[in-house]
Amino acid sequence: MFVVYFFDNKNLLLSQLLKSVPAVGEDLTIKGRKGKVSSVNSIDEKNVHVQVALESVKKNAPIVDNSKKKKR
Repeated sequence: MFVVYFFDNKNLLLSQLLKSVPAVGEDLTIKGRKGKVSSVNSIDEKNVHVQVALESVKKNAPIVDNSKKKKR
């Protein structure tokens, strides 16, 4: 069993107790966001730090309806 810490840059996203360590390039989902493992650093026998590259969230702007005329 390994304690796996998932980081996005320097931000801790998640820490889990896992039976196996994720491999570099593996796709995973953390807190509903898709990401890919970029690096795995073994700290000691039990602790592992995993760097994750998350996909950026695309926010859609609301559509403005300009067909309505303003009242004067």
